[in-house]
Amino acid sequence: MKDKSIVNQLLNGNNQFVTQEFHEHVAYYQSIAKRQSPKVLWIGCSDSRVSEDVITGSKPGTMFVHRNVANIIAFNDVNVASIIEYGVVHLKIEDIIVCGHTRCGGIAAIEDGVHENYIADWLCIASGAKETADRIAAERHLSREQKLEVLTAENVKLQIKHLRSLAMIKNMHADSPLPRIHGWLYRVETGKIEVLVDGRETKPAHRT
Repeated sequence: MKDKSIVNQLLNGNNQFVTQEFHEHVAYYQSIAKRQSPKVLWIGCSDSRVSEDVITGSKPGTMFVHRNVANIIAFNDVNVASIIEYGVVHLKIEDIIVCGHTRCGGIAAIEDGVHENYIADWLCIASGAKETADRIAAERHLSREQKLEVLTAENVKLQIKHLRSLAMIKNMHADSPLPRIHGWLYRVETGKIEVLVDGRETKPAHRT
């Protein structure tokens, strides 16, 4: 009964969306029905509390979205690689946002370790962030909560490093500052976004 109840809520929510939002802005929704032209590629966490459109006040059609556990960008992940390529090459997206969030279960698992096979393998990709967080926490004598926040931020920075190391992005950046890359931290306890890496300050690159 519980599962049926939530499914009914979702369907009822869609009915409300159609009558209250879609019909009131029908011209906009008909325009994006013809062709999508998102301005941002969002790479975020799968966490149910972090809905990119809600926390940024964005309408459908604004963002091309990829989400996974702990907002990780892996070199051998064809899924994220194809999304990035489609976004920047075919959709001509000029801004990529990598967004982590506080109180992330994936980040806690990176810190504490996890025994499930696939989850453990996936989180190994963020091991470099843990090494940095371990060092910072030891130097600053941080509490566990403080360390997890540092680890969250360092993971965003590491995944941006991974993103910039992808051949496609590296080659594009050799000639242009596009796509601009941004690193954000969403605080689930306050609803606010903190800018960790400000892609708006990116300078044009030059081939040597």
